[in-house]
Parts: sequence; structure tokens; C-alpha cells
Amino acid sequence: MWILVLEGLLIGCLLGLTGAGGGILAVPALMTSQGWSVAQAAPIGLLAVTLSACVGMLQGLIKQIVRYKAALWIALISIPAAKYGIYLAKEIPALWLTLGFSLIMLWIAYRLLSNKISDFENAPCKVDQATGRFIWNFKTATILGGIGLVAGLMTGLLGVGGGFVIVPALRKATDLDMKSIVATSLMVIFLIGGISITINILEGFHYPANITLSFVLACILGMLIGRKITTFVSIQKVQTIFAITVIFVASYLLYSM
Repeated sequence: MWILVLEGLLIGCLLGLTGAGGGILAVPALMTSQGWSVAQAAPIGLLAVTLSACVGMLQGLIKQIVRYKAALWIALISIPAAKYGIYLAKEIPALWLTLGFSLIMLWIAYRLLSNKISDFENAPCKVDQATGRFIWNFKTATILGGIGLVAGLMTGLLGVGGGFVIVPALRKATDLDMKSIVATSLMVIFLIGGISITINILEGFHYPANITLSFVLACILGMLIGRKITTFVSIQKVQTIFAITVIFVASYLLYSM
């Protein structure tokens, strides 16, 4: 049980720090510690990550750093894209999907570590410096919708991709600061995860009470710790942590091929 709690704390903390990393790490962690299959681990990992993201999202809303309109728009586009991604996953060999996604993540990590992921001066989606909110126009709606499209496709294709796509994409396409990016990503994760959890419940998935409660509470506590740490950690360090996480996950996917 202590291993389960420790896994939850680490995953929640990572999610709070970077706005990503939860789902793709929660599933293999539960599979390893509980001896479960993907089908058993995925719904519980999703529940823990979604509820943890909800806590981070509420904190961000209170601090007014969540760009909720952007999150709603990205999630709205992601959901139908995810359904199409599930269809494509049945048509494309899993080996090629995993290889392609791993290489994309390694490329993102390289750009993060080399500080080439952001271009604040020429960002196509700009924030009104007086209000801190996006200046909405056709270009902004199209680019943010495109982020939702890619995130949804990745989610459907591999069961991952939400935060790992959203965070670097917002970093590149907008002039939001990293704290707003993380908080906005958490809201998108919550919205998409909430729908998936509802589907799991309607399909009759049974959540084992003790294990689920322990893992969920540990993830939420980890989230609170991670969000607290962000007040003391520089944006550059958060970016580095995110890049290292991406490398770890990409390496894990390549190893599991």
C-alpha cells in the first residue's frame, strides 16, 4: 500500500508542477505495483489524475491564472478528435504509433532544453497585457483549436497526449507565462477526463474502493505539493522538469515496444 501511496504522491506532484505527466505515468505505475492489465489500471489512473487536475484547476481559477475560455475551446475540439483517434488506432500498427509519438516527445524535450520552444515576441496567440486574457480573433481560435485537435488525436491514438501536447504547444503558440499554461492544461485534462470517467461508469467499470481511494488521495496531496513548489521554482526549472519527464516517458515507450 505504501508503494501505491508513494506512486500517487510523485505522479500528483509532477502533474502539479508541469500540467502533464499524470496519465501516462499512472497507468504503468499501477500495472507494476498492483499487477494489473492496462484495462484495469487505466480507469483508476484516469480518475486519480482527473480529480487531481480538478484541484489544480480550482487553485488556478481562484488565482485567476486559468484561461478558461481557451481551455473550454481546446477541450471542445479534443473530444471528437479523440473519438477519431480511437478509430485510427485500430487501423495503424501500434508499433508505428508508439515509435512516432516517442520521437515527437524527444523532439519536444530537445526544444525545451535548448529553450527553443517559445517565441514570446512573435507568438501568434497574444494576451492582452492589461487583462491577462487572450485577444480572441480568427487566428487565435484556429490555433488553439488545432492544439485541441492534435491533443485529442494523440489521446485517442495512444491513450496519452493531453498535457504532453497542450503544454509545449501553448508554450510555443502563446505568450502566456508557464504558470498560466500549467493551470490551463489542468483544466483541459479535467474536462476531457471527466467525460471519460463518466463513460467508464456508464459502461459498468468497478473501482476497487481501498486501492482507488488511497491512490486518488495520494495524487491529490501530491498535486497540492506540486502547486506549492511552483511558487518557489523558476519557470526555467519547471521547463527542465517537464523536458526530463518527456524524455523518461519517451524512453519508457521505446523500451516497451
